[in-house]
Amino acid sequence: MKLQRKNRLRAVTLGALAVSGALALTACGSDDNGGGSKPSGGASASNASSIKCDGAKGQLLSDGSSAQKNAIDAWVKNFSQACGVQINYKAGGSGAGVTSFTQGQIPWAGSDSALKPEEVAASKKVCSGGQGIDLPMVGGPIAIGYNLNGVDNLVLDAPTLAKIFDGKITNWNDAAIKKLNPSAKLPDLKIQAFHRSDDSGTTDNLTKYLKAATPDNWKYSGGKTWQAKGGQSAAQSSGVAQQVKQTNGAIGYFELSYVGDGVKAVSISTGAAQPVAPSTESATKAIADAKVVGTGSDLSLQLNYNTKADGAYPITLVTYEIACDKGNKADTLPTVKAFLNYMASEDGQKLLSGIDYAPMPDAIIGKVRTTIAGLS
Repeated sequence: MKLQRKNRLRAVTLGALAVSGALALTACGSDDNGGGSKPSGGASASNASSIKCDGAKGQLLSDGSSAQKNAIDAWVKNFSQACGVQINYKAGGSGAGVTSFTQGQIPWAGSDSALKPEEVAASKKVCSGGQGIDLPMVGGPIAIGYNLNGVDNLVLDAPTLAKIFDGKITNWNDAAIKKLNPSAKLPDLKIQAFHRSDDSGTTDNLTKYLKAATPDNWKYSGGKTWQAKGGQSAAQSSGVAQQVKQTNGAIGYFELSYVGDGVKAVSISTGAAQPVAPSTESATKAIADAKVVGTGSDLSLQLNYNTKADGAYPITLVTYEIACDKGNKADTLPTVKAFLNYMASEDGQKLLSGIDYAPMPDAIIGKVRTTIAGLS
């Protein structure tokens, strides 16, 4: 499996290079301009021919969630082969993407957190007659990755995890960790906890889980910015994963695609019959329990981070594509709609599970498709 991941990583990297470059565009509504990689699976002849280009042309620049970068790389490869469009997704983090979108620098962004009210208000300045909306497109578990020689099947629960990331548990042979792992040979070794240095929707979703599952042990308000004291930081998911990979005794959080090649994933004890490991299947079970809480065209979701359902992995995120519902720039709208349509299509969603992402449940992705069709 690890060898397959490495080989598939190279495939996507080559595909991404073929469509990358310095690209420019104008954004919606205003005349002013504002990891471990995984496989694409390739675009088969039938898959490529099924992509509807619908007037897509030219070049697009986007930015945002690094969590969905590997999915975007796969979609870009297939869409570009079919439609001849160049797309450059910078994956600078959810915070950077939302800021670029609300400043009118890009026509759509990726974010692992739904837009806040102040961000919706800011988007109205660039979405002429409309506003930014959330389109749930990519799901997946947030893996708690670790590197600990001699320990292969580590189990943690929410209180223990919160105390580790808050600097309250500092050694791997702590009694709380021993209790959850009675047969493991836990070393007398300092824990090296890594978190994101940049504003991150992955951070936001991890801390939402900790707040919901163990409020007595996680007193922080949460958000895209890491708030707990102590620990070490690195930029983007790839940076955190790299630090964990090269440091015995390290632990961090990132997408499932970064697990492997020396980085192992923690199973979470939720109160279900068995601890749950991160997987596309266990993430889908959690996402299926989500509720649409957005209004109008907005499809933001409320996840149940405190689930105790058997086989449901609780530390799960949904990445949203952020776009204007109305007031899109005429010269970029056809390309944005066509690309979003492909992402939400049956073929687009089908490739996700093969690259460690969870497709959106049918009931949710059907609403996404209808909303994309109405973008103007």
